[in-house]
Amino acid sequence: MNIKLVLKLVGRVLVMETAALTVPLAVALLYRESPAPFLLSIAIVAAVGLVLSTLPAKTQFFTREGFVAVGLIWIFTGVVGALPFLFSGYFATPMDAIFESCSGFTTTGSTILTDIEALPKGILFWRAFTHWMGGMGVLVLATAIVPKLGIRSHYLTQAETPGPVFSKLVPKQSQTSKILYTMYFALTALEVLCLKLAGMPLYDALIHSFSTAGTGGFSNRNASVGAYDSVAVDVIITIFMLLFSINFAVYFLILTKKWREAFQSDELRFFLAIVAGATAVLTLANLSVYSSVGDSLRYTAFQVASIISTTGFGTADFVLWPQFSQLIIVLIMFCGACAGSTGGGMKCSRVLLLLRAIRREVHRITHPRCVEVVKLDGKLVNEATLHSLLVFLGAYVSTVFFAALVISLDGFSFSVSFSAALTCVSNVGPGLEAIGPSGNFAAFSGLSKGVMSLCMIVGRLEIFPILVLFSPSTWRKS
Repeated sequence: MNIKLVLKLVGRVLVMETAALTVPLAVALLYRESPAPFLLSIAIVAAVGLVLSTLPAKTQFFTREGFVAVGLIWIFTGVVGALPFLFSGYFATPMDAIFESCSGFTTTGSTILTDIEALPKGILFWRAFTHWMGGMGVLVLATAIVPKLGIRSHYLTQAETPGPVFSKLVPKQSQTSKILYTMYFALTALEVLCLKLAGMPLYDALIHSFSTAGTGGFSNRNASVGAYDSVAVDVIITIFMLLFSINFAVYFLILTKKWREAFQSDELRFFLAIVAGATAVLTLANLSVYSSVGDSLRYTAFQVASIISTTGFGTADFVLWPQFSQLIIVLIMFCGACAGSTGGGMKCSRVLLLLRAIRREVHRITHPRCVEVVKLDGKLVNEATLHSLLVFLGAYVSTVFFAALVISLDGFSFSVSFSAALTCVSNVGPGLEAIGPSGNFAAFSGLSKGVMSLCMIVGRLEIFPILVLFSPSTWRKS
């Protein structure tokens, strides 16, 4: 294990985070707020980052180092990102600040705040900006500095990129990162413009665009998007939540005029089918809650997009919906967005492959001599990928239940404990009952908040980079 090079890379990313902290600092100065929380944070993060980034190290870097580096970087990022929150004085304990920071960078959107609007604008801006940075991936942004260390960035992005299959848009990973961020920035800017035209103040438009882009869900309003009570705002954010839930490789195919290949994506069609089906079923199921079909469609469509994209914005409290509707919400919470998007969850491609693997097994039982393969986008999926899918599913479910077991020590109901674990691992945000769209996570103990913070990182990195950190074999020399 080349730990010195891993720490050197961690230091470089912390220096990058120092630069990011200057953005909310500028916002705080613009609104004539105290810059102290950001100045103190910048001084501490810069000092730690510079010390680590100057460590002498050999350039030997392989898959093991890649997974360890990704895990440590996300843990360090979550902890140091909590410093502005802690220094602001609005968070009671360091654990509360870490929970909010991890929720931001992992684009989960769960919060311990009971009065969001009481916070300074600079702190709220940093809170939403962490969503934007974490959405595309901290390491995707960091690949610009990786070649300077003599490291193959493939090992890093492979450990961070969501989905069952890792692929690059172009041969060079650094160029792929630039393409991804160009599309990411363009879509974010377009949403800001649309929200501004819909009548939302520029500051609010930036906050909600950052959160939508990262599929995070932090708002600067206590009632989230519902505070605006605007059909236009609801429609715009619904559309962009779905856009950011689609694999960015599809957008690249469209930009390169490969229209047919883009729209033949199995995962894209599966994702859109789930969105359409869930919206139709829930619209009918929720007619007992709303006065008209139009209102039911408006609020249902928004919440379906919010949950399947794992954004977590709210215009309605689905805890008040029928039990049938709440169960569907939990199911699409499990499913999540597309691979290669900024969304969380298990990813639609995994769910689709799992369903096709089950279908193949049924055919094998009824027709023992038949030879059937599993395909995705017309391409053969090898057995190694299917095996890793089953291992991931087992690890995912085990993580959710283990976390729920620890959280249950706080004495909450099964629905609260289970949905808290599920929403954190899936990076969704709201859960059921007390932690629904109108609730928060303030009542949990420090232990539960620590477990949930780790679950957010585990879910964002799709489990294994964090499991690698806790494996004794990782740290052996051989």
